[in-house]
Amino acid sequence: MSMNITYLKRALLAIAGCLLCATALRADNIVDEIIARVGDFIITRADFEKGKSTQVDELKERFPSNWQGKWADKQKDVLRELIDQQLLLDKGKEEGITGEVETTKRLDEIRKSMNLPSMEELQKAAEQQGVQYEDFKERIRIGIVTQQVISREVGSKIHITSEEVQSWYQQHQQDLTSPEHVKLSEILIATQPSRPAAEKGKEQPPIPMALSDDPVIAAQAEKHAQEILEQLRKGAKFEDLAKKESNGPTAAQGGDLGSFQRGELAKELEQKTFALKSGEYTDVIRTKQGYIIFKVVEHQNAGVPPVKEVDEKIRELIYSQKLEPSLRAYLTKLREESFIDIRAGYTDTGASAHQSKPIIVAANGSGDEIRAAKTKKKKKFLVF
Repeated sequence: MSMNITYLKRALLAIAGCLLCATALRADNIVDEIIARVGDFIITRADFEKGKSTQVDELKERFPSNWQGKWADKQKDVLRELIDQQLLLDKGKEEGITGEVETTKRLDEIRKSMNLPSMEELQKAAEQQGVQYEDFKERIRIGIVTQQVISREVGSKIHITSEEVQSWYQQHQQDLTSPEHVKLSEILIATQPSRPAAEKGKEQPPIPMALSDDPVIAAQAEKHAQEILEQLRKGAKFEDLAKKESNGPTAAQGGDLGSFQRGELAKELEQKTFALKSGEYTDVIRTKQGYIIFKVVEHQNAGVPPVKEVDEKIRELIYSQKLEPSLRAYLTKLREESFIDIRAGYTDTGASAHQSKPIIVAANGSGDEIRAAKTKKKKKFLVF
């Protein structure tokens, strides 16, 4: 089964919470107290404290009323997650996964979503927020590398049968019950200046009303919108045209507006969109901002949908349930194949009883050498 970005994000949340975690340093460039070694890399006390701080911040954002309770359960796994990340990065390096091309693409998507004209402006925007751009870029690259390793080594081996989907469907009827709603995407050909960023974040469809623009500009915009509609009728992909042609704030996301229940849209828009089936799109609609075409990505009737309409969603949920134990088993296997040593007083809650602990032996009287039992490979480190 192929993995999409939703699966990958959940995989990372299952093992790392937030992806900034550890800054790996070579052992010959020690700038802080070492608390763990993972192969050729070290994790310092500063990395550990930064990992704790990051996870607390994330929990406060996700669970503002109960972050303390979540942290009480999660704090024991901070070092485990730092080690998990480094093991995945080591595997990525072994497999030749650099993430460089994907990182550049991701940064460009962020730039477009912020309506910035260049990557230099994105860097300036990051620094104005107090974020070191190179650190930000590296965190994205780390996330991409670990995602690809998970996809290749774990995700590709998880399979879900039709029988499993049907069983889950029968057991979770109540969870699947929902009011009627439509999921919409848009292509907007504007006749007005772009909305301020604060308004763009709302991502709400414009309310239809008479245009107040120059009639020549309005006519050109309408003609352009009709040309796009014709391309759609000839088979062009809506998301591609949205990215290329739309002037709306959702262009970088392929026009994705999200889901709306009855009563949440302007009456005219509700009539036009709720009359369509999944995959259909409206004619060109005249609005205050310009001319717009909506695609009904999904039209869900009230009640429990047929299993075929929620098949992908159910597979995603089952996949998430299977992914965490499979990923944990894989990370345990990586531990058993790696050089890992933990300073006294710290605990790796993901440790395997079968992994090799490095032993210290004399190295020609010139220092100490740490090497792992059960392997012929040698790695030199400074001892604790």
